[in-house]
Amino acid sequence: MLDTAMKQQLKQYLANLREPIELVASLGDDAKSGETRALLMEIAELHEHVSAQFDGMDERKPSFIIRRAPDAEKWVRFAGLPMGHEFTSLVLALLWAGGHPPKADPETIAAIERLEGDYNFEMYFSLSCHNCPDVVQALTLMALLNPRITATLIEGGTFKDEVEARDVMAVPATFLNGEPFFNGKMSLEDVLAKLDTGAGERQAAKLAEKEPFEVLVVGGGPAGASAAIYTARKGFSTGIAAERFGGQLHDTLGIENLTGTTYTEGPKLAAQLESHVGEYEIDLMDRLQAEKLIPASQPGGLHEVVFANGASLKTRSLILATGARWRNLGVPGEAEYRNKGVAYCPHCDGPLFKGKRIAVIGGGNSGVEAAIDLAKIVDHVTVIEFDTKLRADEVLQAKLRSMDNVEVFTNAQTTEITGDGSRVNGLVYKDRASGEEHRVELAGVFVQIGLVPNTEWLKDSGLGLSKFGEIEIDGDAATNLPGVFAAGDCTTVPYKQIVIAMGEGSKAALSAFDYLIRNEPVAVAEAA
Repeated sequence: MLDTAMKQQLKQYLANLREPIELVASLGDDAKSGETRALLMEIAELHEHVSAQFDGMDERKPSFIIRRAPDAEKWVRFAGLPMGHEFTSLVLALLWAGGHPPKADPETIAAIERLEGDYNFEMYFSLSCHNCPDVVQALTLMALLNPRITATLIEGGTFKDEVEARDVMAVPATFLNGEPFFNGKMSLEDVLAKLDTGAGERQAAKLAEKEPFEVLVVGGGPAGASAAIYTARKGFSTGIAAERFGGQLHDTLGIENLTGTTYTEGPKLAAQLESHVGEYEIDLMDRLQAEKLIPASQPGGLHEVVFANGASLKTRSLILATGARWRNLGVPGEAEYRNKGVAYCPHCDGPLFKGKRIAVIGGGNSGVEAAIDLAKIVDHVTVIEFDTKLRADEVLQAKLRSMDNVEVFTNAQTTEITGDGSRVNGLVYKDRASGEEHRVELAGVFVQIGLVPNTEWLKDSGLGLSKFGEIEIDGDAATNLPGVFAAGDCTTVPYKQIVIAMGEGSKAALSAFDYLIRNEPVAVAEAA
């Protein structure tokens, strides 16, 4: 199951074990059970603190639990093989069970250990899902810290009947005590916040104690990270307030156009950005949703940003780098069948549609790339593009044309997504030339039609916004409000690319630096 390189790497990791751990498997006579047995035996041979048993009686076969020996109260179960994107999750589960300390905030660990009540989590993942590991690892850690929390992590491809029975049509899909809990990516802090009702109040209280920043960056994507690094290097007190540090990178798989980097993946780049930010005295405040901007009344005064938890932060200069999100179609059926056949992440959810007919809405690079990837998994792909021609790069169009299970309709407007009440069963599109409507029967619809800036919270602030909701900036990344700058996908700068966002973030930081040295701070009493 493991090649020589993987065995050697895993052996090095297992050297960090402090306590013995047990792997207890429940197996059947199928091929997957045989592979599971082989994997566990290989792991057990790599370190004396690891033992494997094959006398488990769980109804899910193949599956296995990881627990610290002889502590039977804290355990995590993997159902199916945690390979692919989940191999790292497996390694972390082994280390945490064996007493290796997790890289989690001590306050977060204490909050998990304080949780009362019984929480039985079941979570479905796919091996190609790059959003799933965060959820797998969060639930794993919680189960290994608190004996009243259990986590069963299920590879959907191995348990297809179960996936069908529970109408799981998008991953990660998490259930709590048998009921749907959340669909989509969640961090450890996100899960905890849904269980610990006092978490928001404690976070707000901590923020209230902070002194005003010289530079506050709202947003933690490539633009925000670059801006913060530049201002911190200038010696200014800098904070980052992010709803999800890394932003869209977490939803991006292959990146091949970042100059100097031949290939990387979004989650990996997000981790590298966080590591880089951590090299400086930057106050990173994650899981904060901005709700209101109160601009300074005069140059040198303090801007205030109010957050959803009721807290607020003040700053002499402000850099807005809130990014963008996937655009919705806005047609009947889209909202009703979200995660029931309507999807936005082909890498995450594509394997759930293996052997089925699906559609991709959008003929730009993201849409055509999605169609190419999905065509290797599903039975048939229908691409629907509103424009009179596909807008993707020619190299992608050529690849799409070479695939015999793809059909393309251009000059076509999707007007409705249909379903049977529980899942998608088709869509309706209109030929824009003739006005004739057509129905296509299918099981899934992947929407890839561009981005919407995350700027709704700024509409009543006096900040200049374009008709598309983008923040209007000049060549120096300055807005119409003194001391407020903006960068990245939320602005009017064309071409929403990672490398451009990084450059724009750096530019905004240098402009903020220039503003700060030219404008003396207004006395606190006067600013108030």
